[in-house]
Amino acid sequence: MITTAFPLEPQRLPLPGDPARAALGLERWAEREFGPDLAPFAHRLSADAGGRALLEALFGNSPFLTQCCLREPSFLLRLLRLGPDATFAELLGSLNHDFAGLSDRSALMHRLRVAKRRAALSIAIADIAAWWPLERVTAALTSLAEAALRTALGYLLRQAHDMGDIALPYPETPERDSGVIVLGMGKLGARELNYSSDIDLVVLFDEERVRYTGRENVRQRFARLARDLVRLFDERTEDGYVFRTDLRLRPDPASTPPALSVLAALTYYESAGQN
Repeated sequence: MITTAFPLEPQRLPLPGDPARAALGLERWAEREFGPDLAPFAHRLSADAGGRALLEALFGNSPFLTQCCLREPSFLLRLLRLGPDATFAELLGSLNHDFAGLSDRSALMHRLRVAKRRAALSIAIADIAAWWPLERVTAALTSLAEAALRTALGYLLRQAHDMGDIALPYPETPERDSGVIVLGMGKLGARELNYSSDIDLVVLFDEERVRYTGRENVRQRFARLARDLVRLFDERTEDGYVFRTDLRLRPDPASTPPALSVLAALTYYESAGQN
């Protein structure tokens, strides 16, 4: 019997929607080389009634979660030992603090995608095993998006500061008093993200607060920052993507740049915006 931080009860776990896919996943799990530290755990998990039921539920219902398990066996072990609450808290803490000093774009993109994969696995298992209610699941997905956005925006602001385009009052906490505002709209704003949700953003900058020192037009510079923010999330790599990102809920998206000044947004909402 395998010991986990929360009960894996076969009768409470969903049956695989595709038994053949579940069997193939178990076969790949058995064939995978786990190394001496993980091999005993991997064997016990697939031999245990609750553990096998969990793997079948993952492999037989979600190709994405199948890949997460096969790519992250050591994380899966930690997740089952610590439980989803502690594991997810660690992931958020890493996004909020450990990523702060990253200066390489490729490294940031890789680590954001790994964090998303691990968070998705944590949340899905807590959901599938009926450990978290629906409200906790959607709140966790939203918290993940918020933390990832904060990390990506901080990276882009520090980059602009280091390039001499803006002067941040607090470079160590770049978002603080930066004059840049990112509004979460739709399901992100309502804290109701689901597993397949994209995120709807409005990117604004306050010209009275931004300390702009660059050579190009300030509006062009922040439009570029908004596009870079989308690329950090949207661009598909071998690690996948973080979230699909949509900027089309901004004022008059057909004729405005990806980032608007606060004054321009207020003028639009006061004069032409619809309820």
